[in-house]
Amino acid sequence: MDDLERRIAMARGDEPADIVLRGGRVFDLITGTMMVGDVAICGDRIAGIGDYDGARVIDVAGLVLVPGFIDTHLHVESSLVTPHEFDRCVTPRGVTTAICDPHEIANVIGLDGIRWFQQASEQLLMDLRVQLSSCVPSTEMETSGARIEAGDLAQVMGHPSAIGLAEFMNYPGIIHRDPGAMAKLRLFAGGHVDGHCPQLSGRDLNAYIAAGIRTEHEATTADEALEKLRKGMRVLIREGSVSKDLDALQPILTEATSPYLCLCTDDRNPLDIAEHGHLDYMIRRLIALGTAPLAAYRAASLSAAEAFGLKDRGLIAPGLRADIVAIDSLEGCHAQLVLAGGRVVDDAAFAARGAIAPVARASVKAPRVAAQDFRCTGNRTQTPVIGILEGKIITEHLTVDIAPQDGDKRPDPARDLTRIAVIERHGKNGNIATGFVRGFGLARGAIASTVCHDHHNIAVVGVDYDDMALAANRLTQIEGGFVVTLDGRVLAELPLPVAGLMSLDPFEAVRDRLIALREAARTLGTTLEEPFLQLAFLALPVIPALKITDRGMVDVTAFEIIAP
Repeated sequence: MDDLERRIAMARGDEPADIVLRGGRVFDLITGTMMVGDVAICGDRIAGIGDYDGARVIDVAGLVLVPGFIDTHLHVESSLVTPHEFDRCVTPRGVTTAICDPHEIANVIGLDGIRWFQQASEQLLMDLRVQLSSCVPSTEMETSGARIEAGDLAQVMGHPSAIGLAEFMNYPGIIHRDPGAMAKLRLFAGGHVDGHCPQLSGRDLNAYIAAGIRTEHEATTADEALEKLRKGMRVLIREGSVSKDLDALQPILTEATSPYLCLCTDDRNPLDIAEHGHLDYMIRRLIALGTAPLAAYRAASLSAAEAFGLKDRGLIAPGLRADIVAIDSLEGCHAQLVLAGGRVVDDAAFAARGAIAPVARASVKAPRVAAQDFRCTGNRTQTPVIGILEGKIITEHLTVDIAPQDGDKRPDPARDLTRIAVIERHGKNGNIATGFVRGFGLARGAIASTVCHDHHNIAVVGVDYDDMALAANRLTQIEGGFVVTLDGRVLAELPLPVAGLMSLDPFEAVRDRLIALREAARTLGTTLEEPFLQLAFLALPVIPALKITDRGMVDVTAFEIIAP
């Protein structure tokens, strides 16, 4: 018999199933009720629910079976580990499908980065869906390592992992009909196009949605999310390491709205995953805040599958993918057993995966900097300052009086005014831009990173120019990563040699290095829970209101570079 005939035979009970899950209760996401019965599995598909025998019987007595979770928007690179280690980190927590945008690595090495992710997707236990990056670079106000146009995207279409065009961050390019943006939209006409339009509303939002964009993850308030929902967008509730929108959007997730709401993490590192969780954490948190379990689990699986056209998953039902999570309870959501495409997720399954060679080594080609490179020589007292809003990637556009002294506007820890600089590191032009940020709380030393969205140049903050130079130069030596310096010494570092974005170490080692980095950052005075990714997002010029790139301070609302 072929696969189809085998599945039908097993569904009827004419043949024993490959695997039978026995003794659990199945949570039905259509009716919200529990079903009692065995779950029969044939290959990578569910054959049926009822009374079955199988070649392998797994006892799940006392457990609740739910469909595998679908993370609807993330960047694997922001987990700081390779796709293989990301798989090993989150699949045991029930994430059986992840929809990624590899635009972080694409901004460093272009199409080769996308191809590397496509190749990796063929090896994993989870189903990693690789969208094609729409905005490399995100704007014309930054220097990236590569540029991707519509003609380039056409070269990497058609891979089995494909799901459409990734988040279209250049929303001004769409609403003002930029020719390059129009070419990309036409290339994906009739397919899925993912959105990214923070705080867009009214007619501009209408124009953006009219372009064919149907999903969006940047809503940070209930009112913003509701306007997008009412205009036909499916809203992805996000809870990352920095972007924490779940609490604000939880009230809109009801059984009525759940078919149109999904969950995503966007950017979440192994330390947060270890301490709190991934989508499993989001589900627990939503239910603890009062969301009905049916709404929470729908958003985590069925609604996500429907939103992205994945008709073969999202329910525990005959004929669908055998993506199943056995959990302790709906409220607890602690995975005890995970099946991904019919494979039991365990150490043996991870060990049996194929491997791929790393790419983008020695990608940090920054100029060597000295203390004087961080001087801010503007002669106006009124100075634009980036205001951090902890737990958000949007910022305030502050104006603070900073008087020049000896031709330099100095950092002022007493007023929480920290120097920030972005150094071009792709070997293109050696640009260095400086400015000010408030919210780090640094009293001494410096922090530097090559995780610097989305161009991934070097970002460094500090109150001591010598420490800033030490941190920035050290990043070239370790092929990128995170560095914390104080009084001429490196206190802690995490090398990220794959494109300056990902470690080659196991996720457990990365988690431990992040603990040391966090402790080192706290000795500098910062009170931010996640100072490294908070720093990374200060360089993203498509998120309001004030950001900085290697070309200068960016007024995102006006979409222009301004004087420091």
